[in-house]
Amino acid sequence: MKNIYVGSCSWKYPSWEGLVYSSRSPENYLAEYARKYNSVEIDQWFWSLGKKSYALPNRTLVAEYNDATPSDFRFTIKCPNTITSFFAYRGGTEPNRWFLHPDVFNQFFERIEPLQPKLGLLMFQFEYLNKDKMDSQKQFLDRLDTFFSALPKGLPYAVEIRNPRWIGSSWFSFLKGQQVAPVLLQGYWMDDVTSTLQRYGKSLGDVACIRLHGDDRQGIEKATGDEWNRIVTPRDEELTYIAPLIAKIAKEGSKLYININNHYEGSSPVTISKLEKLLEKEG
Repeated sequence: MKNIYVGSCSWKYPSWEGLVYSSRSPENYLAEYARKYNSVEIDQWFWSLGKKSYALPNRTLVAEYNDATPSDFRFTIKCPNTITSFFAYRGGTEPNRWFLHPDVFNQFFERIEPLQPKLGLLMFQFEYLNKDKMDSQKQFLDRLDTFFSALPKGLPYAVEIRNPRWIGSSWFSFLKGQQVAPVLLQGYWMDDVTSTLQRYGKSLGDVACIRLHGDDRQGIEKATGDEWNRIVTPRDEELTYIAPLIAKIAKEGSKLYININNHYEGSSPVTISKLEKLLEKEG
């Protein structure tokens, strides 16, 4: 369907043999993946923050990703948590001196710039910001405003937050004013994405992303044994509600990226197939 890009969160899973890949160890995972799907989420550069410094993408790997994909393929990339983590490390109380630091983004983007023609979204994923990290939503919006004002113009930025009470009219108005796309997460204690789309579908703007995740990461990993080739937590009813809303928003002109994680049902490729069939019915 026009305006909809459906893909997975990451792609290098040997257990997708037969679903996506010709074997458990294809010569080029991404090249084979790109023959079947038109987008993918890159999350490997997110976990970048160290106690004393931070990591940046490998230029050679960036070039390999570019070479492996056609010109109409799209990447939705999770930007480094060096930018979005409030504390310097998990469980610590020392503030992260690189939080919302534009210089870190500029260094990051310089590394991935060869992918610019294929960029769908550059996503900034924030953790739950409690009172120890952010006094209020207003303080957060003020910090974001300063941050985005310092970034290069014209790039496809997007933001995901994990404070469900902050998702509302003012949030979508702020993002639209910044020309930043919203990222809606299904899972991790966020409000059901169906109700969010029903209420705010007309407020999403020109581009948005829906990330389908589950709530019990450890549980589903145990159930699958890290073999991501079958459904273990069916969400068929949920998908039947989500699909018409996605189709409606796309028909009204918004571009949507639907990023599906293995942890959502147990196998991203199987979930994608189910969703695509539901979208076909919507015309």
